[in-house]
Amino acid sequence: MRTQVAIIGAGPSGLLLGQLLTRAGIDNVILERRSAEYVLSRIRAGVLERGMVDLLHEAGAGERLAKLGLTHDGFTIAFDEASHRIDIAGLTGGKAVTVYGQTEVTADLMDARKRANGVTIYEAEDVTLHDFDGARPRVAFVQDGVAKELSCDFIAGCDGYHGVSRASAPAGVLKEFERVYPFGWLGVLVDTPPAAHELVYASGERGFALCSMRSPTRSRYYVQVPLDETIENWSDDRFFDELRRRVPAGVAANVKSGPSIEKSIAPLRSFVAEPMRFGRLFLAGDAAHIVPPTGAKGLNLAASDVRYLFDALREHYLDRSAAGLDAYSARALARVWKAERFSWWMTGLLHLFPGETPFDRRVRRAEFDYIAQSNHAASAVAENYVGLPY
Repeated sequence: MRTQVAIIGAGPSGLLLGQLLTRAGIDNVILERRSAEYVLSRIRAGVLERGMVDLLHEAGAGERLAKLGLTHDGFTIAFDEASHRIDIAGLTGGKAVTVYGQTEVTADLMDARKRANGVTIYEAEDVTLHDFDGARPRVAFVQDGVAKELSCDFIAGCDGYHGVSRASAPAGVLKEFERVYPFGWLGVLVDTPPAAHELVYASGERGFALCSMRSPTRSRYYVQVPLDETIENWSDDRFFDELRRRVPAGVAANVKSGPSIEKSIAPLRSFVAEPMRFGRLFLAGDAAHIVPPTGAKGLNLAASDVRYLFDALREHYLDRSAAGLDAYSARALARVWKAERFSWWMTGLLHLFPGETPFDRRVRRAEFDYIAQSNHAASAVAENYVGLPY
């Protein structure tokens, strides 16, 4: 098999890149080790920056998003019983975020790719990357028990933190930066109306909680738990009792419990791998970086990577220029590190850390008070939350 761009991974970043390339007339093939059903079953992020919304429309996958996405002009931060709404639109000149689940984004991109007759090979086993340090990269894999090979001009590694792409980087070249947080998020998805019409981030003596949503009838809730916690210890009743204890009373009164559709515990980490290019292999999304979900940046960072990589590949094929490809890693990492900083800051502000002293807690409260009392401080939060420009 032969293609121009081989894309490893059929998550949102791989599908988005593939769809943009296809619409630009650049041939591509996506290889995914899991089934399409498995990819669609993953419950992930749900807050989209304007840049990602625009990219989905550019990719021809924004029709359902335009109809079903929930536009949010702000969100609330609560510290104990004190609350402050961050007026995103008022502080950023009318910008907003859109609440639309990653599962829906993935489904829309899959449908768009199918309509465009794009090639996606699911359940591709034993994927290995070869010769990307030269002019003729190739990807070996096994499909239905048969060994196959895909030759290409470039490889885009969009296969996540545990994928083969980053692991294929030359020995001694990759630098990794990591911060592992001493807690996780216990998340519950439930078919009940949200407790508030916008997201509520809450910090209290019992720890962090988040009231989010996926639609007007589907809610997504989280509470901070220790890393050694297990789902089996948390019945639905226990979860909702704890959630109500951690959010302001007015929000707690609106929390409607119900049987969980999905329940999981996700550890939190900050991670960056540098560089994001190795010859003709380019990393994008979780293959190169992870952020704690507090800042709502993971999926959006993958989208900005795709924006930069797509522009660079289009420039290569249509303008015969390598400038975009040469600048890709530095350009992407400049935005990645700003999002890493914001996500780290939000996590530190809102979570209860083991061994926290009364001084630490008072400093966190002072930070909250500063945001609530200063338009300059609140503007910095809003600017980062809504998404820095590409």
